[in-house]
Parts: sequence; structure tokens; C-alpha cells
Amino acid sequence: MDSGRADFDEFSNLVRSRRTSMIVDQTRPVPLDLIADLCGLATWAPNHKKTWPWRFAVFSGDGRATLGDTMADEMERTGFGDESKRTKTRTKYLRTPATLVVGCGPDDNEMLHIENRDAVAAGIQNILLGATALGLASFWSTPALTQPRAVLDLCEFGADDRIVGIIYLGWATQECAAPERPQLRVIHVAS
Repeated sequence: MDSGRADFDEFSNLVRSRRTSMIVDQTRPVPLDLIADLCGLATWAPNHKKTWPWRFAVFSGDGRATLGDTMADEMERTGFGDESKRTKTRTKYLRTPATLVVGCGPDDNEMLHIENRDAVAAGIQNILLGATALGLASFWSTPALTQPRAVLDLCEFGADDRIVGIIYLGWATQECAAPERPQLRVIHVAS
């Protein structure tokens, strides 16, 4: 078999094996150097004009509760969500041993501002695939607020940065079934 095809098949298997899951060993920490390696993968995503928009902050131990309290306080300050949603937010980042906040830097140029978010989203996919290759379960969550002032400060992000995703990470304890995919439709235009 052509080695290029073998590499593609191996990569395809990795992509197809990635699952969104928080079924993890709560007692086994995720080493910070491993998370740093995953963040490094994110920076290899395409980035038009080389703006390097990625921002990362890792929370573990009691830091996860601090993240939850800070986000919930910001939700209350801005009038976002009801009390039950804010209560849930205070504890939800405790679901896995590590929580990675992934942010995005701004740009004055509107198109680059949009493309920065695209680059960060592509980078998050690299993180998720890398986590799968390592045996980590992962879950990409959209934050309640994308520019919560106190959370940006807690993460040491800039005041104009925005949060693109919150990634839950932990060592998988079981496999999850793959969800059904819709039928693929590819349009071909030759002339």
C-alpha cells in the first residue's frame, strides 16, 4: 500500500475515533506539560496574515472552582442566565481534572478579526485530535459569555480578547459510540 494512503488511513481512523466525552477518571490528573503540548498543536492551524491569535489558560484542582465562580459572578453582573444556570456554572468546570480556556486575540481589521476566530477554532480541533491520540477524553464547550471581564483577567488574557471554547480534558475510562452522520454530499463543478 502507498505510504501516503497508509498515513491518510491512520489519520482518518484517528479523526473518526474522536468522541465528545466527559467520562473520565476524576482522580488522575492531566499533566500540564501534556496540555502545553496540545496547545502547541493548536498553533499549527492555518492563520492568515500570521496574527497568532491563540490564548490559553489551564485550570486544575481548586482553580476549576475559581473559574466557575468567576464566570457565574460575571453572568450575574451582566444579567445573563437565570439563577439555576449560574449555580450550574459554579460547579461544571469540576467535571474533568483539567479545564482549558481557549481565547482569541482581536484585530482592528474586521476580516482578520473573523479569521482569527476561525484560526482558533481550527486550533481547537488540533487539540481535540491530539487529546484523542493520547487517550484523553475531551469536550469542547461554548462559554456562557465570550468576553467576561473578570474571567479574561483570571486567564491573563487581554481586555479585548474573547473566549472561543472551554475544553474539558481527562483520561477516558470508556469508549463512546459514534453518532450518526448525515449522508455526505459533495458538489463537483468541472466547467
